Amino acid sequence: SSRQENLHTAIQATTSIRVSRVFRPQVRSKYLDIEERISHITDCKRTTIDLYNGAKGVNATRETRMEVVAWIAVCKFSCRLEGGFVRDWVVGQYTSRPANPTASPKDWISYRNSIPNINPEVVPADLDCHLPTHAYFDVEKFCDELYKYDIICKVFRQDWRYVLLIDENAKTGPFTMDLIEPHVALTQDRIDFDVNNLLLEKDYTRELGMRVDIQQTPYLIELETIVENSKNKRFQVLRPIDAHLTKRIDKMVNIRKWTQIGQPFLVVPNPNPKYSAVLVPLLPSTTLYKDLEQKMKTIGTSVKIISIEQVKNPLLEDTYESMKKIIARQCPGFNPNERELFHGTKQSGVDGIRDDGFDDRHFGLEGNWGN
Repeated sequence: SSRQENLHTAIQATTSIRVSRVFRPQVRSKYLDIEERISHITDCKRTTIDLYNGAKGVNATRETRMEVVAWIAVCKFSCRLEGGFVRDWVVGQYTSRPANPTASPKDWISYRNSIPNINPEVVPADLDCHLPTHAYFDVEKFCDELYKYDIICKVFRQDWRYVLLIDENAKTGPFTMDLIEPHVALTQDRIDFDVNNLLLEKDYTRELGMRVDIQQTPYLIELETIVENSKNKRFQVLRPIDAHLTKRIDKMVNIRKWTQIGQPFLVVPNPNPKYSAVLVPLLPSTTLYKDLEQKMKTIGTSVKIISIEQVKNPLLEDTYESMKKIIARQCPGFNPNERELFHGTKQSGVDGIRDDGFDDRHFGLEGNWGN
């Protein structure tokens, strides 16, 4: 239908507004080591000798070799570095190896559907990069750049990414690298954990970026909070929990020994400025979907849910929150007596509510669905 096509276009056009900034002056002195590691990856002025020392010097380690690979991706190929390496190494400076050491680090490698994976006990495990939207990426040239520093890789191609197995036979130990296609990156704006919301970009030599800005209302999660959580191995869930996310939480808690804190947030990124709102499908396996399903059954057991989509309309949300505060000031105990209700309407009404909000002048008691 035309509505589905428009929705698909809106979701595809939705991009996260990335926010990069330095640490606040009050706490910056605590994080000078983090700024140093950021520069190892984002400073285009690093010399060949400096990079050579990181890759092959007497003090070279698996992590410094990973930094060199990340530097090449970020500074020479304009990629964006995200994920576990930023969280575990750049911020946390964590390293770990399997509890039962093997004769060769090569034994850390396993294959799933012909794609290499590193033992989850190894930290940092891999590099996650998003390819640039403004330039063609030549994977062969990338491998040639690695070879200059005696870094060997194997390339595995999938429709939406390159997976590189790097240093398979190196004494320091292997690691993998995901190079994700730009069109896929546009749809990967649902952050699972707060500590996975960090990114690094070229020439931001002291700044940490956020994939999605969660510093504003209603989330209010500051960069420094994310850093402190990372340094103390804590994380907060930022999306509905489904089967896939349950596995990721289990990996963080039971293998990596992190602690989950707080209740899950439902972070939906703001829409592209071209649109007033964006709809994000809820998976049937999520807790929110199941809760809504149960509530719908109170209306009638014959009700069949086709799909549930979550609305993100920043202007309406800000207006609603402001009105709620005004009402709360006039209520005993500052309790605005907020209630969640169902409202049924025609398709044109759905579009209007999504973009312009609910107009209670259309309410009618005689309707089966409140309209």
